[in-house]
Amino acid sequence: MRVRVPRERDREVLGIVERLLGANRLRVRCMDGKVRLARIPGKMKKRIWIREGDVVIVVPWSFQDEKADVVWRYTFPQVGWLQRKGFL
Repeated sequence: MRVRVPRERDREVLGIVERLLGANRLRVRCMDGKVRLARIPGKMKKRIWIREGDVVIVVPWSFQDEKADVVWRYTFPQVGWLQRKGFL
């Protein structure tokens, strides 16, 4: 199974969705210890559904660290793989 892992050079961080806020926004608890307000870009919004508890990859904004964009959502089997490999 091929699972996409966060790339350090692209400033990607793993996070868990805490709360859906509406208007394509959500609160994500990131693995670096911060809680960020994340948005779902229009390209992703049309294709996937994100629920509370989902594991996602976010990219913090360069000019405002407490906000981020969601770039990836993991499926249930992929989350199991991440836990076995020690990413979560």
